[in-house]
Amino acid sequence: MNTLYLDCQAGVSGDMTVAALLDIGVPLEYLESELGKLHLPADSYRISVAATKRHGIAALKFDVAVSGQQTHRHYTDIIELLSASSLSERAKEFSSRIFRRLAEAEARVHGVPVEAVHFHEVGAVDSIVDIVGVAICLDFLNIGHISISSLPLCSGFIECEHGLLPLPAPATAELLKGIPVHGTVGPGERVTPTGAAIVAALADSFGAPGEMTIEKVGTGAGGKDFPDRPNILRAFFGTSKSGHESDRMVVIEANIDDATPEVLGYAMERLLAEGAPDVWFTPIQMKKCRPAVLLSLLSRPSEIEKLSRIVFQETTAIGLRSYPVARQILDRRIEERDTSFGKVRFKVSAYGEKPEFADCRRIARETGLPLREVLRTLQEEVPAG
Repeated sequence: MNTLYLDCQAGVSGDMTVAALLDIGVPLEYLESELGKLHLPADSYRISVAATKRHGIAALKFDVAVSGQQTHRHYTDIIELLSASSLSERAKEFSSRIFRRLAEAEARVHGVPVEAVHFHEVGAVDSIVDIVGVAICLDFLNIGHISISSLPLCSGFIECEHGLLPLPAPATAELLKGIPVHGTVGPGERVTPTGAAIVAALADSFGAPGEMTIEKVGTGAGGKDFPDRPNILRAFFGTSKSGHESDRMVVIEANIDDATPEVLGYAMERLLAEGAPDVWFTPIQMKKCRPAVLLSLLSRPSEIEKLSRIVFQETTAIGLRSYPVARQILDRRIEERDTSFGKVRFKVSAYGEKPEFADCRRIARETGLPLREVLRTLQEEVPAG
């Protein structure tokens, strides 16, 4: 499994993350081409990279030069922008999860519904490019596991559109819930809202990286040069040596005996869309002899609050229980194969391979063949193992 460890001891921001991933080896031309699929005005921005140093350490600096009047977008505007794009589904998913975490944080800070959040700085073109750029790079590198160090709890004040704000900025402080932090840096903004949202939305684990073989190290530079330490983000790219990853998860459960199948189905869709690794239902019997459903879902520790809130919002549950579990994930990769149906993607692991269901469904619809026949044919053409 391709693994990424982000050393954020000095801080993290959107542009630092893009720079570190480009330094690992994502081609700038590829990033530029993929960003074009967002269909932002062609003359509204230009991206560039340059070699620089922070405290004598070589790093890459990523910049987005914007032109013209910047538009401040609502959260729903950005989701529509992503949906209408021709980006890969994985890049869309990563981007949507980051923007969702930002919207939830802003909603709590300003006391408004998520759908009504109006992004200011984050809704501008440069911030959109930073966030979607991170998603594009992660998709290109086929990252399967992301581990993050602790983040610095910065101090001081920053000037923004709302006026003078304490650091960490209110939205950043919301996003830092559930994330390990340290206070060993001097004043100044070291973690931006965008950087905090990337970490909160995409981290699979925190602390020291798990066992991995490091293949490349990318270094991204922040815009400022702080006196106390080099303002850099280091990204360690490699693969797990054991063929699988282990991480800590939390199971969240609720017994529900008064919700319709339609409501429960929508709740499952929403939980999966918001980052739950898995959601399932189990038939159970509750008190008063009522047939009921046990709603269960997996959650990363940093997302317990968000996913629990969704359960309360979308179902009739009035109580939840949770407990930690250990999870092991086989190393897997996606390979595109030539078949009698054309190009088909296969998910390959140490114990076999199988065609991607989305491709099989598309073939069945296009050819009119039964789905089972498509699956059987593909398995015969490309045997498992």
